[in-house]
Amino acid sequence: MMTNNSRRQSVAWLVALWLLVCSAVVQAQTRAWLDRDSINMGETVTLNIETDQSAQPDYGPLRAEFDLSGQSSSRQLQMGGGRVSNSSVFTVALSPRRNGELQIPALRVGNTQTQPLRLVVGQAPLASRDSNALAFVETVVDDRAPYVQQTVGVVVRLYFATQLASGELVLDTPQGASLQRVGEDKTSNREINGRRYNVVERRFLLVPERSGTLQLPGARFSGQGVGGFFDDFFGRDSGQLSARAPDQALQVKPIPANAPQPWLPLKSLQLRYTAAPTNGRTGEATTIVVEATATGATKAQFPELPVPSMGDNAQVFAEPPQYDEIFNGDSPQLKLTRRYSIVPQQAGALSVPGIQMGWWDVATGQLKQAALPPLQLQVSQGTGANVAPPPVAQPVAKAPALQGDALTANQPQQAQRPWLWPALAAVFALLWLVTLIWGLSRRRTPVAEAHGGPQPAVAGRRAARYSQADLRRALDAGGLEEVVLILADMAGVDGIDAVLAQLDDPAQRQALERMQRARWGGEGDVSQARARLRDALRSGPRWRGGAVAGKPVLDPLYPGQG
Repeated sequence: MMTNNSRRQSVAWLVALWLLVCSAVVQAQTRAWLDRDSINMGETVTLNIETDQSAQPDYGPLRAEFDLSGQSSSRQLQMGGGRVSNSSVFTVALSPRRNGELQIPALRVGNTQTQPLRLVVGQAPLASRDSNALAFVETVVDDRAPYVQQTVGVVVRLYFATQLASGELVLDTPQGASLQRVGEDKTSNREINGRRYNVVERRFLLVPERSGTLQLPGARFSGQGVGGFFDDFFGRDSGQLSARAPDQALQVKPIPANAPQPWLPLKSLQLRYTAAPTNGRTGEATTIVVEATATGATKAQFPELPVPSMGDNAQVFAEPPQYDEIFNGDSPQLKLTRRYSIVPQQAGALSVPGIQMGWWDVATGQLKQAALPPLQLQVSQGTGANVAPPPVAQPVAKAPALQGDALTANQPQQAQRPWLWPALAAVFALLWLVTLIWGLSRRRTPVAEAHGGPQPAVAGRRAARYSQADLRRALDAGGLEEVVLILADMAGVDGIDAVLAQLDDPAQRQALERMQRARWGGEGDVSQARARLRDALRSGPRWRGGAVAGKPVLDPLYPGQG
């Protein structure tokens, strides 16, 4: 029979066991909640996790759909009901990467896990200059019906009427095209509908890679504004700003059958002489300077200005061209300047052929020719190697002198004249020619020979204008034409056939041929061919006889990673 003491001990053990179970139940409680269940793209939502576990939450599953920021934690100690509870609250800011209905997955915290949550993400508001919004974005495309491989200027403008603490402006690369950010951001101020806006202007170059409809996503902005006192006091907003521009559909036209090669789609092309002399001297360099201004092209797309062919009448030395890339309104504009040194070989009238270039007018859809008139030089006799030696006086027969001394003195002079003056002239001419060649080699690097176009060369024969970094950029974001142009420059040749002939690695040749068939022949997937070509050229092209060194590239600029 159980005594009272035994009953009290049993009750005490039962109470202790019940408290232990309750304590375990309390410790197992871990909950999560959002500060709101719907937001717009560009905004952030705060995830809160309360737990009495000693471990931190595993945020790994969140990174598939969200960008994480602002992580923090705090501890809470509560006493009541005869027990002490100890819990922690973890918070993290989530920025969704897409719109739609998203799920916050279950997160593990120590030996427990949270329940999944639901979040609805809407599109960023479509605000315009007529909406009087605090922030809005515009995307301006300079040609909505471009050709394949045509360079299209894209300008993104962000308008905001408040002070920004942070911000990100993004323009996504569309499928079937390459997108490259160029230049630095420009800032200005404008007054629209009675409200003063700060304006950030950012420029891009868009190059379509295939014909058909090209969907260009609208640029989007997300940022944090510096709210005013009354905004914070009345809790009207948290200072978050978001906006996006509407999507645009571009209709890309194929390359015409009668297009010139190389394919050069432009809005305009103008050639002019900036130095056009009318006189020259034999054996002396006369400088001609040609300037080309192309609207709708970049340095990588534009071919070199050709070298005039003068035959045996003169030698032509061409300096490397100088480039200047700017934006003319919303369109890219390229200014190219090249100097030519003409060395006439004989006196008289000399005609220097004018430079000609074929291009495609994208506005009218017609083949056009840009041409310069020939230059007429009046060449006079110089003092160099091509100067004819003075005529040699022939001995005149005359009666022998009566005095023996006079006859003896005249004979050596007549014997020296047939070879003395020609020898002296030849020596001086040779010295002048050596001096001229030495001076020209120090002042410029000849790019073409006197008989016209560029000659096939082994890589490393002359310094390339493009580097391995330029090649990597073109492989990542450029078109086939840009890749071939850079490879041709590095090899010192012209055209894809010459590049294939110079490549020493069979795998690199096969990858380039596959890219060419996929791009122009429709054989295979272009993206897969690009990836294979990128892998083959990862360590740089291997030429027959040498390699080309690289140079650094510029870092991206604020704001954002657009």
